[in-house]
Amino acid sequence: MRSGFVALAGRPNAGKSTLINSLVAEKIAIVSNRPQTTRSEIRGILTTEEGQIIFTDTPGIHKPKYRLETRMNAQAADVMNGVDLIYLVVDGSVPFSKGDEFVLNMVKNTGLPAFLILNKIDQMKEAQVLKNLESWQKRHDFEEYFPISAKFQKSFKDLIETTLKYLPEGDLLYPADIVSDGAEDFRIAELIREKVLICTDEEVPHATAVKIENKEFRKNACYIQAVILVEKQSQKPIMIGKQGSMLKKIGKLAREDLEKLLGRNVYLELFVRVEDEWRSKDARITEYGYGISGMNFDE
Repeated sequence: MRSGFVALAGRPNAGKSTLINSLVAEKIAIVSNRPQTTRSEIRGILTTEEGQIIFTDTPGIHKPKYRLETRMNAQAADVMNGVDLIYLVVDGSVPFSKGDEFVLNMVKNTGLPAFLILNKIDQMKEAQVLKNLESWQKRHDFEEYFPISAKFQKSFKDLIETTLKYLPEGDLLYPADIVSDGAEDFRIAELIREKVLICTDEEVPHATAVKIENKEFRKNACYIQAVILVEKQSQKPIMIGKQGSMLKKIGKLAREDLEKLLGRNVYLELFVRVEDEWRSKDARITEYGYGISGMNFDE
Protein backbone atom coordinates (compact mmCIF):
# COMPACT_ATOMS: atom_id res chain seq x y z
CA MET A 1 0.00 0.00 0.00
CA ARG A 2 1.14 3.53 -0.78
CA SER A 3 0.09 6.88 0.68
CA GLY A 4 1.24 10.46 0.40
CA PHE A 5 0.58 14.08 -0.43
CA VAL A 6 0.09 15.70 -3.83
CA ALA A 7 0.00 19.51 -4.25
CA LEU A 8 -2.01 21.06 -7.06
CA ALA A 9 -0.15 24.20 -8.16
CA GLY A 10 -0.91 26.67 -10.89
CA ARG A 11 -2.12 30.11 -11.85
CA PRO A 12 -5.58 31.39 -10.88
CA ASN A 13 -8.36 29.84 -12.98
CA ALA A 14 -6.24 26.89 -14.14
CA GLY A 15 -8.92 24.52 -12.83
CA LYS A 16 -7.24 23.18 -9.69
CA SER A 17 -10.36 23.28 -7.53
CA THR A 18 -12.51 21.66 -10.21
CA LEU A 19 -9.90 18.91 -10.56
CA ILE A 20 -9.64 18.15 -6.85
CA ASN A 21 -13.44 17.95 -6.60
CA SER A 22 -13.51 15.55 -9.55
CA LEU A 23 -10.70 13.38 -8.17
CA VAL A 24 -12.42 12.78 -4.82
CA ALA A 25 -15.94 12.83 -6.35
CA GLU A 26 -17.21 15.37 -3.84
CA LYS A 27 -17.32 19.15 -3.64
CA ILE A 28 -14.67 20.11 -1.10
CA ALA A 29 -13.30 23.21 -2.85
CA ILE A 30 -15.43 26.10 -4.06
CA VAL A 31 -15.38 26.89 -7.76
CA SER A 32 -16.10 30.04 -9.76
CA ASN A 33 -14.90 31.62 -12.98
CA ARG A 34 -13.18 34.38 -11.03
CA PRO A 35 -9.44 34.39 -10.29
CA GLN A 36 -8.30 33.90 -6.67
CA THR A 37 -11.35 31.88 -5.67
CA THR A 38 -9.19 29.60 -3.51
CA ARG A 39 -7.63 31.50 -0.61
CA SER A 40 -6.38 28.69 1.64
CA GLU A 41 -4.98 25.20 1.49
CA ILE A 42 -7.78 22.66 1.06
CA ARG A 43 -7.25 18.92 1.25
CA GLY A 44 -9.16 16.21 -0.57
CA ILE A 45 -8.57 12.60 0.39
CA LEU A 46 -8.93 9.68 -2.02
CA THR A 47 -8.69 6.15 -0.64
CA THR A 48 -8.51 3.08 -2.87
CA GLU A 49 -7.53 -0.55 -2.34
CA GLU A 50 -4.02 0.36 -3.50
CA GLY A 51 -3.49 3.30 -1.19
CA GLN A 52 -4.41 6.84 -0.22
CA ILE A 53 -3.71 10.16 -1.95
CA ILE A 54 -4.09 13.43 -0.08
CA PHE A 55 -4.59 16.12 -2.71
CA THR A 56 -3.87 19.68 -1.61
CA ASP A 57 -5.49 22.52 -3.52
CA THR A 58 -3.38 25.67 -3.20
CA PRO A 59 -4.27 29.31 -3.89
CA GLY A 60 -3.57 30.39 -7.45
CA ILE A 61 -0.13 32.01 -7.64
CA HIS A 62 -0.23 35.60 -8.92
CA LYS A 63 1.28 39.07 -8.46
CA PRO A 64 -0.05 40.31 -5.12
CA LYS A 65 -1.77 43.66 -4.55
CA TYR A 66 -2.83 43.09 -0.94
CA ARG A 67 -1.35 41.48 2.15
CA LEU A 68 -3.92 38.70 1.75
CA GLU A 69 -2.53 37.79 -1.67
CA THR A 70 1.08 37.86 -0.44
CA ARG A 71 0.12 35.34 2.24
CA MET A 72 -1.75 33.21 -0.30
CA ASN A 73 1.38 32.98 -2.48
CA ALA A 74 3.53 32.15 0.54
CA GLN A 75 1.17 29.38 1.56
CA ALA A 76 1.17 27.89 -1.93
CA ALA A 77 4.98 27.81 -1.89
CA ASP A 78 5.01 26.29 1.61
CA VAL A 79 2.57 23.55 0.62
CA MET A 80 4.61 22.66 -2.47
CA ASN A 81 7.70 22.08 -0.35
CA GLY A 82 5.95 19.69 2.01
CA VAL A 83 4.50 17.07 -0.36
CA ASP A 84 5.63 13.96 -2.22
CA LEU A 85 4.50 14.99 -5.68
CA ILE A 86 3.31 18.12 -7.50
CA TYR A 87 0.65 18.48 -10.17
CA LEU A 88 1.36 21.61 -12.19
CA VAL A 89 -2.14 22.39 -13.50
CA VAL A 90 -2.17 24.67 -16.53
CA ASP A 91 -4.98 26.05 -18.66
CA GLY A 92 -4.02 24.72 -22.07
CA SER A 93 -6.59 26.90 -23.84
CA VAL A 94 -4.64 30.13 -23.19
CA PRO A 95 -1.10 31.09 -24.30
CA PHE A 96 1.93 30.53 -22.06
CA SER A 97 2.66 33.67 -20.03
CA LYS A 98 5.04 35.14 -17.46
CA GLY A 99 2.66 33.91 -14.78
CA ASP A 100 3.06 30.33 -16.01
CA GLU A 101 6.83 30.76 -16.06
CA PHE A 102 6.80 32.06 -12.48
CA VAL A 103 4.83 29.06 -11.20
CA LEU A 104 6.95 26.65 -13.22
CA ASN A 105 10.12 28.04 -11.62
CA MET A 106 8.58 27.56 -8.18
CA VAL A 107 7.90 23.91 -9.06
CA LYS A 108 11.44 23.45 -10.36
CA ASN A 109 12.94 24.95 -7.21
CA THR A 110 11.28 22.35 -5.01
CA GLY A 111 13.28 19.57 -6.67
CA LEU A 112 10.25 17.31 -6.27
CA PRO A 113 8.78 15.04 -8.97
CA ALA A 114 6.03 16.79 -10.90
CA PHE A 115 3.29 15.90 -13.38
CA LEU A 116 2.16 18.33 -16.06
CA ILE A 117 -1.65 18.44 -16.00
CA LEU A 118 -2.77 20.10 -19.23
CA ASN A 119 -6.31 21.09 -18.38
CA LYS A 120 -9.31 22.32 -20.40
CA ILE A 121 -8.64 20.16 -23.45
CA ASP A 122 -12.40 20.29 -24.06
CA GLN A 123 -11.73 23.83 -25.35
CA MET A 124 -8.89 22.72 -27.66
CA LYS A 125 -8.44 20.83 -30.92
CA GLU A 126 -6.29 17.70 -30.89
CA ALA A 127 -3.48 19.37 -32.83
CA GLN A 128 -3.39 22.20 -30.28
CA VAL A 129 -3.19 19.70 -27.40
CA LEU A 130 -0.20 17.95 -29.00
CA LYS A 131 1.54 21.24 -29.73
CA ASN A 132 1.00 22.37 -26.15
CA LEU A 133 2.43 19.16 -24.72
CA GLU A 134 5.50 19.45 -26.92
CA SER A 135 6.06 23.04 -25.73
CA TRP A 136 5.85 22.03 -22.08
CA GLN A 137 8.23 19.13 -22.60
CA LYS A 138 10.86 21.66 -23.69
CA ARG A 139 10.33 23.80 -20.59
CA HIS A 140 10.79 21.06 -18.00
CA ASP A 141 11.35 17.33 -17.80
CA PHE A 142 8.13 16.35 -16.05
CA GLU A 143 7.77 12.78 -14.79
CA GLU A 144 4.38 12.40 -16.50
CA TYR A 145 2.09 14.37 -18.83
CA PHE A 146 -1.71 14.20 -18.60
CA PRO A 147 -4.03 16.11 -20.95
CA ILE A 148 -7.42 16.25 -19.21
CA SER A 149 -10.73 18.04 -18.85
CA ALA A 150 -11.28 18.49 -15.12
CA LYS A 151 -14.80 19.79 -15.77
CA PHE A 152 -16.12 17.10 -18.11
CA GLN A 153 -13.90 14.04 -17.68
CA LYS A 154 -15.64 11.19 -15.85
CA SER A 155 -12.69 8.93 -15.03
CA PHE A 156 -9.17 9.72 -13.85
CA LYS A 157 -8.13 6.09 -13.42
CA ASP A 158 -4.79 6.41 -15.25
CA LEU A 159 -3.83 9.56 -13.38
CA ILE A 160 -4.68 8.02 -10.00
CA GLU A 161 -2.90 4.73 -10.67
CA THR A 162 0.20 6.51 -11.94
CA THR A 163 0.21 8.92 -8.99
CA LEU A 164 0.19 6.06 -6.48
CA LYS A 165 3.38 4.67 -8.05
CA TYR A 166 5.22 7.87 -7.10
CA LEU A 167 4.10 7.88 -3.47
CA PRO A 168 6.00 6.19 -0.62
CA GLU A 169 4.91 2.87 0.81
CA GLY A 170 2.95 3.24 4.01
CA ASP A 171 -0.34 2.86 5.84
CA LEU A 172 -3.37 5.12 5.50
CA LEU A 173 -2.76 8.63 6.83
CA TYR A 174 -6.47 9.35 7.32
CA PRO A 175 -9.51 7.16 8.01
CA ALA A 176 -10.71 5.54 4.79
CA ASP A 177 -14.21 7.04 4.99
CA ILE A 178 -13.39 10.76 4.94
CA VAL A 179 -12.76 12.95 1.88
CA SER A 180 -11.58 16.16 3.58
CA ASP A 181 -10.09 17.22 6.90
CA GLY A 182 -11.33 20.78 6.57
CA ALA A 183 -13.03 22.41 9.55
CA GLU A 184 -16.81 22.37 9.13
CA ASP A 185 -17.28 26.10 9.78
CA PHE A 186 -14.60 26.91 7.21
CA ARG A 187 -16.30 24.74 4.57
CA ILE A 188 -19.67 26.36 5.34
CA ALA A 189 -18.18 29.85 5.04
CA GLU A 190 -16.50 28.97 1.76
CA LEU A 191 -19.71 27.63 0.24
CA ILE A 192 -21.44 30.90 1.08
CA ARG A 193 -18.52 32.88 -0.37
CA GLU A 194 -18.75 30.85 -3.58
CA LYS A 195 -22.31 32.09 -4.06
CA VAL A 196 -21.15 35.66 -3.47
CA LEU A 197 -18.57 35.20 -6.24
CA ILE A 198 -21.23 33.80 -8.57
CA CYS A 199 -23.88 36.42 -7.87
CA THR A 200 -21.96 39.70 -7.59
CA ASP A 201 -20.04 41.81 -10.10
CA GLU A 202 -17.02 44.06 -10.46
CA GLU A 203 -14.82 44.70 -7.39
CA VAL A 204 -17.24 43.38 -4.77
CA PRO A 205 -16.42 39.63 -4.90
CA HIS A 206 -12.70 40.00 -4.14
CA ALA A 207 -13.42 42.39 -1.27
CA THR A 208 -15.62 39.91 0.58
CA ALA A 209 -15.08 37.40 3.33
CA VAL A 210 -17.53 35.21 5.21
CA LYS A 211 -17.53 34.51 8.94
CA ILE A 212 -19.81 32.05 10.74
CA GLU A 213 -21.25 33.81 13.78
CA ASN A 214 -23.41 31.02 15.12
CA LYS A 215 -24.29 27.41 14.27
CA GLU A 216 -26.76 25.20 16.12
CA PHE A 217 -27.97 21.68 15.43
CA ARG A 218 -31.55 20.94 16.49
CA LYS A 219 -33.08 17.57 15.65
CA ASN A 220 -32.84 17.25 11.85
CA ALA A 221 -31.97 20.87 11.13
CA CYS A 222 -29.03 23.24 11.36
CA TYR A 223 -29.46 26.94 12.09
CA ILE A 224 -26.63 29.13 10.81
CA GLN A 225 -25.99 32.83 11.16
CA ALA A 226 -23.21 34.18 8.95
CA VAL A 227 -21.86 37.61 8.18
CA ILE A 228 -20.57 38.67 4.76
CA LEU A 229 -17.83 41.25 5.16
CA VAL A 230 -17.09 43.96 2.62
CA GLU A 231 -14.37 46.61 2.63
CA LYS A 232 -16.30 49.76 1.70
CA GLN A 233 -19.59 51.30 2.79
CA SER A 234 -20.54 51.62 -0.91
CA GLN A 235 -20.31 47.82 -1.31
CA LYS A 236 -22.83 47.07 1.43
CA PRO A 237 -26.02 48.06 -0.47
CA ILE A 238 -24.78 46.13 -3.52
CA MET A 239 -24.36 43.01 -1.39
CA ILE A 240 -27.79 43.41 0.22
CA GLY A 241 -29.61 44.27 -3.01
CA LYS A 242 -32.94 46.02 -3.47
CA GLN A 243 -35.22 44.95 -0.62
CA GLY A 244 -32.66 42.29 0.29
CA SER A 245 -32.86 40.58 -3.12
CA MET A 246 -29.12 39.85 -3.43
CA LEU A 247 -28.85 38.35 0.07
CA LYS A 248 -31.90 36.20 -0.61
CA LYS A 249 -30.38 34.94 -3.86
CA ILE A 250 -27.03 34.13 -2.21
CA GLY A 251 -28.78 32.46 0.71
CA LYS A 252 -31.00 30.29 -1.48
CA LEU A 253 -28.08 29.00 -3.55
CA ALA A 254 -25.91 28.46 -0.46
CA ARG A 255 -28.59 26.48 1.38
CA GLU A 256 -28.76 23.94 -1.44
CA ASP A 257 -25.07 23.08 -1.08
CA LEU A 258 -25.08 23.33 2.71
CA GLU A 259 -27.89 20.80 3.00
CA LYS A 260 -25.85 18.37 0.88
CA LEU A 261 -22.79 18.98 3.06
CA LEU A 262 -24.58 18.65 6.40
CA GLY A 263 -27.19 16.07 5.41
CA ARG A 264 -30.09 17.96 6.97
CA ASN A 265 -32.33 20.99 6.53
CA VAL A 266 -30.48 24.28 6.84
CA TYR A 267 -31.89 27.59 8.02
CA LEU A 268 -29.44 30.29 6.95
CA GLU A 269 -29.50 33.91 8.08
CA LEU A 270 -27.08 36.30 6.36
CA PHE A 271 -25.90 39.74 7.42
CA VAL A 272 -23.54 42.26 5.79
CA ARG A 273 -20.89 44.23 7.68
CA VAL A 274 -18.19 46.68 6.59
CA GLU A 275 -14.67 45.80 7.71
CA ASP A 276 -12.42 48.55 6.37
CA GLU A 277 -9.46 47.30 4.28
CA TRP A 278 -9.46 43.87 5.91
CA ARG A 279 -7.37 42.34 3.09
CA SER A 280 -4.39 44.39 4.31
CA LYS A 281 -4.69 43.42 7.98
CA ASP A 282 -2.95 40.23 9.16
CA ALA A 283 -5.20 39.81 12.19
CA ARG A 284 -8.37 39.91 10.09
CA ILE A 285 -6.93 37.64 7.38
CA THR A 286 -6.09 35.04 10.02
CA GLU A 287 -9.44 35.42 11.76
CA TYR A 288 -11.31 34.68 8.53
CA GLY A 289 -9.15 31.63 7.79
CA TYR A 290 -7.42 32.89 4.65
CA GLY A 291 -3.77 32.62 3.70
CA ILE A 292 -3.48 29.77 6.20
CA SER A 293 -4.74 26.23 6.16
CA GLY A 294 -8.48 25.76 6.45
CA MET A 295 -7.87 22.82 8.76
CA ASN A 296 -9.53 22.63 12.14
CA PHE A 297 -6.66 23.20 14.58
CA ASP A 298 -8.93 23.82 17.57
CA GLU A 299 -10.56 20.41 17.76
